[in-house]
This record gives sequence, structure tokens and C-alpha cells, in this order.
Amino acid sequence: MRFYQVEPTLENYWRGIILFGKNVASYKFALAHALYDIKPNGSDLILLDDLAVPFSDHLCRHLKHAPKQITSRSSQFIAACSQFNAGKISRDDLTAITMRQGFNNVIDAFHNVNQGEIDKRFFIDERKIHKGIRMTENFYRLGERQQYHNLSFETDARWNLVEQAWAMNISSQLINVEYDDSDQMLFSRNSDRRVAISSCRDSLNGYQKGRCFYCFAPISLQPGDAQFTDVDHFIPWKARGQVRNVDGVWNLVLACQECNRGEKGKFARLPSRKLLERLRDRNEYFINSHLPLRETLIRQTGTATAQRDKFLATSWNDALQILFHQWEPTAQGTDIL
Repeated sequence: MRFYQVEPTLENYWRGIILFGKNVASYKFALAHALYDIKPNGSDLILLDDLAVPFSDHLCRHLKHAPKQITSRSSQFIAACSQFNAGKISRDDLTAITMRQGFNNVIDAFHNVNQGEIDKRFFIDERKIHKGIRMTENFYRLGERQQYHNLSFETDARWNLVEQAWAMNISSQLINVEYDDSDQMLFSRNSDRRVAISSCRDSLNGYQKGRCFYCFAPISLQPGDAQFTDVDHFIPWKARGQVRNVDGVWNLVLACQECNRGEKGKFARLPSRKLLERLRDRNEYFINSHLPLRETLIRQTGTATAQRDKFLATSWNDALQILFHQWEPTAQGTDIL
């Protein structure tokens, strides 16, 4: 089984929506955040009137630092959110506009991934009958899953990456996402100006489905949590003289603290050839996603699969010449992530 094969778990269906859905607007991310925010009230029906405030709030929050939230030339709804941020319309005005225009497409398209609807629905559209959406048992079960607390971080990270791609007009200028080890942030450069995008942890976690890259133990994105994940260089930093761009996204993985720096951890040893195959599959998983991490991986490792395989094999063999020792941990979970 490939590392990137989707296990039919609820959190992975949800991640499919966030990571692989088509991005023509950021409404999907705002709706996901609004659903995280809604508190249970004894009914599985969420009225649009109750959903409108958190939905528009998240869009207004992102508009403050990223004016482009849609790929079309204009949007009356986005314009209204901008007017609210500028103090030109009231909260009631924005809520009314959100009710009329904000949900027109996102509710219909939310469950569509790769030109088809996913097998698990998290809500049913009942706008015509009850002026709202009815949450399914899948959504409530999702909230009970161990990885649920990571999904909000992952959604915002994905949103930030898409915004930066749009801001840089990615259709004509491919974005290159870089990594800063000092603050463990992903960033890009625009006319020699560094632009912070997102936490590296939050951006990578969804593609590893909340598991340690090496041993598959659960990891967390919440600082202070006992399972708080480390960002690790797959090919160790010590090999930077032999291997180019060890700080590239292609070489960054999330690892549990035990694998990264525990008693039997990796440290400066080279992960085994088996683990290199897993890195290859993880990178191809990135490339099967949408921009911009896809474009970054292609830029760093090659435009064709054969080129990327050769790049990884050469990098691994070059590192082996100076690191000598290989490493592989005891699995703490299944490798079918």
C-alpha cells in the first residue's frame, strides 16, 4: 500500500475536502471554520442565520491580510466583507448580505473533490425546507476523533497557502515555498520581500494525516501537548554540504519527539531506504494536491516522476557517503495512512 493511500476514516474524508477540493474561492475554508465554531444546542439543524456570523467573520479576518479571496474579478459578498472591515456597513447588514449571497455555491460544492462527491457527507442541504443545513452523524463522530483538534490548524494553513498563491498570480509566476528553521515557518519571496505564509507544522500535518512520518504514532499541533510534533529534516542537516536544499519542503517531515530526539531517535542518522520510499510517496501525495506546495515540490525535485525519483535516490546516496549509519524505528501504528 502507498503512503498516500487514503484510509477511509472520517478525518481523512474531511482532509480530502480541505486539501484536494478545487479552489476558486476561499469560502470552503470559511465554512469549515464556521462549522468548527458552532456549539451543539441539542439540534442537528444549523440555520443559515446562525451560520452567517462565524462564516463571514472568518472571511473578514483573512481579508485583513489577504485582499484576494476569490479568483473571479469581483464578488459582491467579498466587497461587503471588506466594507464591514472598513466600518462602512453594520454587522446586521453583513449578516443579511451573507444570507443572500455567501452560501450560494459553497454548500453545494463542499463535498465535491476531484470532480465527484466523496462517500461521506458531513451535512445535508436543507435550505429550501428549513433554511439551513442538517449535520450528519459523520460530523459529530468526526468531533470525537483524536485528530479533530488538528483540523482547524490544517484548514488555516491551507487557506494561507492558497491566498499567497493567488496574491502572487500563480498562473504566471509559480510560487516557491521556503522554510525557516529558526521559527519553523513556511514563507515565500515576492520581489525580494519575504512573506510569511504559515506554520510548517500546520501545513504538513494533513498530508501525514496526523501521524509521525517515521513510526505512525499520533502527533499534535497544539503547543504544550505531550504529543506536540517536531519538524524534522528527513536527510539530516549534517548532510547539507552533500545534498542541496535540505531545507526544501521535499525534505521536511513531522516526527514525534521520540523518533526525532528520543533515546532511540534518528538524530544524524540517515533514514532507511524503506523510509526513503515513504518520503517519495509523501511527496507524490503533495503533487496530487493543488497549488502551491505541488509547484514547490516540482521545482525542487523535478517535473516528471522519473526525475523526482532520481533526485531522491541521488540525495540519499550522497548523504549515505558521509552519514554511514541508517535508522528505522519500531512502528507504533499502521503504515496505511
